[in-house]
Amino acid sequence: MSEQTIESILHEQRTFPPAANFAANAHIKSMADYKALCDRAAKDPEGFWGELAETELDWFQKWENVLDWQPPVAKWFEGGKTNVSYNCLDRHLTTWRKNKAALIWEGEPGDSRTLTYAQLHREVCQMANVIKQFGVKKGDVVGIYMPMIPEAAIAMLACARIGAVHSVVFGGFSAEALRDRLNAAEAKLVITADGGFRKDKVITLKDQVDKALADDAAPSVENVLVVRRIEKDTHMEEGRDHWWHEVRQGISAHCPAEPMDSEDILFILYTSGSTGKPKGVVHTTAGYNLYAHVTTKWTFDLKDTDIFWCTADVGWITGHSYIVYGPLSNGATTVMYEGVPRPSNPGCFWDVVEQYGVTIFYTAPTAIRAFIKAGDKHPNARDLSSLRILGTVGEPINPKAWMWYYQVIGGERCPVVDTWWQTETGGFMITPLPGATPTKPGSATLPFPGIQADVLDLDGNEIPANQGGYLVVKHPWPGMMRTVYGDFNRFRRSYWEHIAPKDGQYFYFAGDGARKDEDGYFWIMGRVDDVINVSGHRLGTMEIESALVSHPAVAEAAVVGKPDEIKGESIVAFVMLEEDYEAGDDLDKALKQHVVEEIGAIARPGEIRFSDDLPKTRSGKIMRRILRSLAAGEEISGDTSTLQDRSVLDKLRER
Repeated sequence: MSEQTIESILHEQRTFPPAANFAANAHIKSMADYKALCDRAAKDPEGFWGELAETELDWFQKWENVLDWQPPVAKWFEGGKTNVSYNCLDRHLTTWRKNKAALIWEGEPGDSRTLTYAQLHREVCQMANVIKQFGVKKGDVVGIYMPMIPEAAIAMLACARIGAVHSVVFGGFSAEALRDRLNAAEAKLVITADGGFRKDKVITLKDQVDKALADDAAPSVENVLVVRRIEKDTHMEEGRDHWWHEVRQGISAHCPAEPMDSEDILFILYTSGSTGKPKGVVHTTAGYNLYAHVTTKWTFDLKDTDIFWCTADVGWITGHSYIVYGPLSNGATTVMYEGVPRPSNPGCFWDVVEQYGVTIFYTAPTAIRAFIKAGDKHPNARDLSSLRILGTVGEPINPKAWMWYYQVIGGERCPVVDTWWQTETGGFMITPLPGATPTKPGSATLPFPGIQADVLDLDGNEIPANQGGYLVVKHPWPGMMRTVYGDFNRFRRSYWEHIAPKDGQYFYFAGDGARKDEDGYFWIMGRVDDVINVSGHRLGTMEIESALVSHPAVAEAAVVGKPDEIKGESIVAFVMLEEDYEAGDDLDKALKQHVVEEIGAIARPGEIRFSDDLPKTRSGKIMRRILRSLAAGEEISGDTSTLQDRSVLDKLRER
């Protein structure tokens, strides 16, 4: 984030209180109600979360203990038995919601489907029985690599139903990235599609699966289940690959939900880390279900009449929590859209809002900046009067974009809920509650009830108002990650050892810098590590550097983020070449394409700068802080006394 952006946020003074008529009908109606919830949660966290678990979820067996906290290990609702698929589907079938639309799907080419709760339940049970026929048992891992089609959500719910652990891999990742994640999780089955549509192009996902599994490169995978989407000639490996439309024939749609222990693993989701190797974030059954459910209900003031649309992909945590589990657990109607704004239809999002009467719209600041660039004519040409709440996710939103969103899309009548959270947190941590919280453009505002967030220094001391520090959480919450899959020590190091414990208090460190203003509002300042946030997608610099160095022309590479008006950050790679190679346009293009093949299109560098050397400390560590300043065209500040060779700096400035 540039200094100019930080300054504009620091001096933002506008406040927008909730409209009186909105607040009167909201779940949380005032700041007094909000503060009462927070006070109760602070005084008696176990009583607070225990009561919500009892009233908001269905259980096969009640828990014996709300929380066992042995830092950094948290166990929630021990002894309890429930099932997330049951909470999302079965319990609604005994009510009028049985024939309510559960999932509205719009395909990019214009095809569509609507599944009621009864229909979705049938589809999930049938897929669950097929998965079991492939020998998948409770605790086995299923890899899901899908386009944005209903079968992606169906596969997730089917796994949850039988106690299989799902690991969804974003459909934009390459074969190599897919293979790495399948191997890390030791997936037994892969569920995919022949392909999908994105930006008017056909994406052949099954081809990527074939590459990932070639030469027995992912030996744990025994079967591949393929959904037909694009009607393309597709290679099917005999004995391994199976068409969904064929194997489902004659399969029973009766599949009782498996009673799951509260702490049984629900899913693993791989997120990029600053040390290179992606982290397998582990979420468990009951705590995650409760947290996704309650944050959806309160943050979006969810009503039975709402049409809820989160524009994320199910390959990311936002899609898990706020397309699938949160809305369906509440009995809401959730929208899933395969497409994205594209040259052939830059106003497609507003078409979907108008066509289905979307009431809650949740998207990323990256998308909002793209909407602004495309012009007001697109939303102005559609009827957006159905909207009642707007949300943002993925990165801090600058006040200018916030105001455009509020005025042009919301018509100055829709509250804007700017949510801060992570893959690791499972759900919103800092967010307005639309009937209670006065909002400030650019601020995520206040912690969700039950979340004890703060801004500290490295010694665990609270930072004064309007000064930047480290964003932490002081007490466990039900939706928190439990570990890094297969690497508990990494979990402890990554999240619990940055801030020194103080008086027996342990702090979860989110990896973000923040400040609190005089009203206690949180302003997120961005990542403090080397993770780049591109269009709301967190990418590890080491992962991209590793991809570059794997090319024979590259001797060494350093990757940093550069502020970008549309994407939030763009990727800049500083590259040293092997002696036999020369810099040029052809090599520039080849290296960018190589990264795409190794990781995926979202990791394509926006710029490659060739260099004879890189700025390093005397111990050999690359000084990325300097490279970030160079990439952004800023003056280099701070201590440079440890720089090994100052002439490197001069040469880089000349390029």
